[in-house]
Amino acid sequence: MKNLLEGSFGRYVLPAIILQSVLIGGGFATGREIVEFGAKYGALGWLGGVGIFIGFVVMAALMFEFARKYKAYNYRAVLKELIGPFWFLFDIVYLLLAILIIAIMASATGEILNSTLGLNYWVGVGLITAIVGVLNFYGKGLIERFKTWGTLALMLGYLLFATIVIATTWEDAINVLATGDTSYMTGEVSILAVIWSGILYVGYNLAVFPAALFTVKRQKSRKESLLSGLIAGVLMTFPWFMTYFSLLGFYPSEEVYGSSVPWLEMLNGFPTIVVVIFGIVVGWTLVETSSGMIHAFVDRTDSQMQELANKSLTSGQKGLIAVGTLVLSVILSQVGIIDLISTGYTAMAYAMIAVFAIPLLTIGVYKIFFKKDDEVAVDHASNE
Repeated sequence: MKNLLEGSFGRYVLPAIILQSVLIGGGFATGREIVEFGAKYGALGWLGGVGIFIGFVVMAALMFEFARKYKAYNYRAVLKELIGPFWFLFDIVYLLLAILIIAIMASATGEILNSTLGLNYWVGVGLITAIVGVLNFYGKGLIERFKTWGTLALMLGYLLFATIVIATTWEDAINVLATGDTSYMTGEVSILAVIWSGILYVGYNLAVFPAALFTVKRQKSRKESLLSGLIAGVLMTFPWFMTYFSLLGFYPSEEVYGSSVPWLEMLNGFPTIVVVIFGIVVGWTLVETSSGMIHAFVDRTDSQMQELANKSLTSGQKGLIAVGTLVLSVILSQVGIIDLISTGYTAMAYAMIAVFAIPLLTIGVYKIFFKKDDEVAVDHASNE
């Protein structure tokens, strides 16, 4: 396994896997996210998906290359290079968004595990909290291995769910596309609105990007960074389209599109074993998303501790930070999935675009393509 991570797989594919594994919890797990940011537009929703793919590829490739070039392997280091003394703004937005995403996943997991496995809501949340705490206690080595195999299982799981749903509703989905149906939305739907919805989806999911920074240390060239970004875009967008086409077969059913967990409604009527597997897979997504986002925050906190006090966080402190963040998220989860996604995600998307996307697309592009190596060294030294 170690040789696999240190070779071409570790340079090209692992950063993409980490991104996809963290994204899947806040991006696809309930299906509600795809309704809000694409599927509600019916036949035009695929345009948002194309924009999402382009957005993920561009942002991933730029972040990987910027981190490689400046040797910035946690988000504080990246943001200090991008926006200097204002880097703390990203810190605030990132932590709020991490808590929000985990809250949505906690709420969904409690509901899903209760519906599929009959587990008490708090039993499921408590179990997942403990697992995430253990992963952050043992650090990035265990997280890398957990995510490599976990992401493969998740992709196979969602491929299974999407395949069986699409196979049974394909004619209905094709009819929606053929007739140009956008009836779930009141009034005329503009192409610009659909594309903007995709941009907002990319925006709030920018919070998952720092989770992969620790893997960029293996990349040695621009080719590796850019190709890895392309692979990340494919891995991150594939489940979006699978979920979108699954939802399209039920368009414009209020029972599905108005549900807090549309996947549960879409799988209703299928054999119990399929629903049980779905419950296990979604539980796993919460673990992957939570551990990835919290690891990025812990990594950033650890680097600041080393800078200010010349000592690192202990394994116990890392585990406590993880559990504390999860507890705050569980409290917030009582608000409800639909409100958290429609209102919370949109607000955080604008904030993340302002503090991360725009600086990376402007200052970042300039520093990547126009700064010489000796100037990079000066910039890097001044920000340390």
